Amino acid sequence: MSLLAKSKGEVTYKELSTLHKWALVVLISMGSSIIYAPMYLKNVFYDPLMQALGATNADLGLMVSAYGIAAMICYLPSGIVADKFRMRTLAWVGFIATAVLVFVYAMLPSVQICLILFVLMGVTSILVWWGTRFKVIRLCCEENEYASKIGISYSIYGVTGLVIGLINAGIIAAISGSAGVQAMLIFLGVVIAVLGVVSFFIIPDFKGEINKDAKLFSVKEAIQAIKHPGVIWACVAYFACYAVYQGATYTTPYLTQCFNADGNLVNIVGLIRTYGIGLIAGPIVGFIATKIKSPSKTILGGFILSIAVLVGFILFPQDPSGAMVASILVVVFGFTTYCAFSIGSSPLSEVKIPMAIFGTASGLLSVQRAGSVAKRDARQSGACQCLRRKHLVQLCAQPRNSAPHARAAKQ
Repeated sequence: MSLLAKSKGEVTYKELSTLHKWALVVLISMGSSIIYAPMYLKNVFYDPLMQALGATNADLGLMVSAYGIAAMICYLPSGIVADKFRMRTLAWVGFIATAVLVFVYAMLPSVQICLILFVLMGVTSILVWWGTRFKVIRLCCEENEYASKIGISYSIYGVTGLVIGLINAGIIAAISGSAGVQAMLIFLGVVIAVLGVVSFFIIPDFKGEINKDAKLFSVKEAIQAIKHPGVIWACVAYFACYAVYQGATYTTPYLTQCFNADGNLVNIVGLIRTYGIGLIAGPIVGFIATKIKSPSKTILGGFILSIAVLVGFILFPQDPSGAMVASILVVVFGFTTYCAFSIGSSPLSEVKIPMAIFGTASGLLSVQRAGSVAKRDARQSGACQCLRRKHLVQLCAQPRNSAPHARAAKQ
């Protein structure tokens, strides 16, 4: 069966082939990793980027902070936009507009122009595109299948980030100087543009994805989403998932500072925690949540296991001889926290949020982490950045956002 969406009219997920549904999941999952990569290149390729732009440490920090602030402002409206416009329109416009800005970025303009570009990319990647992240996945499945699909989606997201990171590292290694940075940005722009073209052709018009009779922007509908009894609890659960997930990033320096762990061991643990866990945790926890028909109970189980691991950290003697056991605890803690985070948006489907306000509800979820992303991006220290980027280059790492971008590794 053809994957092309044209001439099909409005459809439901039941009218799509299995191949078409999975193609949509893969498209959105890959896109959620790649579309944010250009804004967070400094987390890995700090020196090449700084030299190519003729920028200072403060300049790079200001650029990413400008993006973070724009994203924070755009998260909630992005959910409202997702309930007013077709997913296909938001996806291809968001991808193509971001690609154009990346091509301009590849010209290595002045820092002042880069600041404008980063703010505009905050608009195109968040206000326009972000609303598709959860809603397209939801439109492709039954309510009770969402946890499984979003778990697999995060796994695809992780694989994509790793592959793109390795390719970027290869480009920088093969092409020296500013030309390497330009080639890397052009590569990312081309990939994002291709995703935009693919989105235009394969994302169909779903029945019920928008309320055709509603006003373009209705305060009443936004209030309806906020007042829905399940939305507030879903937001609380997601906030807890994200806070604990972010806390797990500090376990790697914990190994170094408290256990005097060997650098190679720390690198391996960081690699496993950052990428290896993401490949298996999402599908596993998604399957469990679908099997027991309760994502919220699955998330609670992940939290209980995380608490047990933290108790282990507290009770375990901080001695260099225990570095290996502590490393195992770090990996287990990373697994339990990622499990909860990867299905953190699933309670929205569990509490049966109407599709007409699903985008607005997901926007409310996203707002919670926007502030911490902007705050994190604003913290710039030359020495700390030097240590971080050296460690990440060793891992051939790719900045991870999930919000996009919330997963820039804090090793």
